[in-house]
Amino acid sequence: MIPQLTLELSDEVYADLQQKANAVGLSIAEWIVAVLSNQNNGVSRVLHSLAQQEEARQRFRSHAGAISLDYPTGIDAL
Repeated sequence: MIPQLTLELSDEVYADLQQKANAVGLSIAEWIVAVLSNQNNGVSRVLHSLAQQEEARQRFRSHAGAISLDYPTGIDAL
C-alpha cells in the first residue's frame, strides 16, 4: 500500500503549482514529489557542508596561540 497525503490548498497556490508542473510536463503530484526529493538532497548537502565548516573551524581554532613572533605586535606593544 502506498501512503497518501491530502492537502488543502488555496486556489492561488493550486494554480501556481499547476503552472509549474505543466511547464515541465508533470502532474502536480509528480512535480511536488520531484521538488521535495531534490530539496531533500539539498538539505543533506547543506548538513554535510555545515559539518565540513565546523571541522575546518575547529582545525583553525586549534592553531590559535600556536605561533609566537617573540616580539610584541599591535595591542601587545602598549
